[in-house]
Amino acid sequence: MSEITPELVHHLGVLARIQLSADEVERLTDQLDAIVDNVAKVSQVATAEVPAMSHPIALQNVYRPDVPEAVLTPAQALQNAPDAAEGRFRVTAILGEEQ
Repeated sequence: MSEITPELVHHLGVLARIQLSADEVERLTDQLDAIVDNVAKVSQVATAEVPAMSHPIALQNVYRPDVPEAVLTPAQALQNAPDAAEGRFRVTAILGEEQ
């Protein structure tokens, strides 16, 4: 029996605030059901003897020593700014605008 129903897909669309047409609900129902079936198949094959992995090849980060170096002065940092005031970058206000 199918775990994914058109009602569930419609409900998920409402939760995600996505308006879905009847055709989209039908198509997504089939697609999501196939995904759930495939995940179930993989879950049946997965065993405790096989460790989970996120990447087939072991990765290792390469770090360099964290050594403080010369930094820019405030004047140097602002020298190419299109607009600056009181030692800061001046940008257009965006807070409070309707999105």
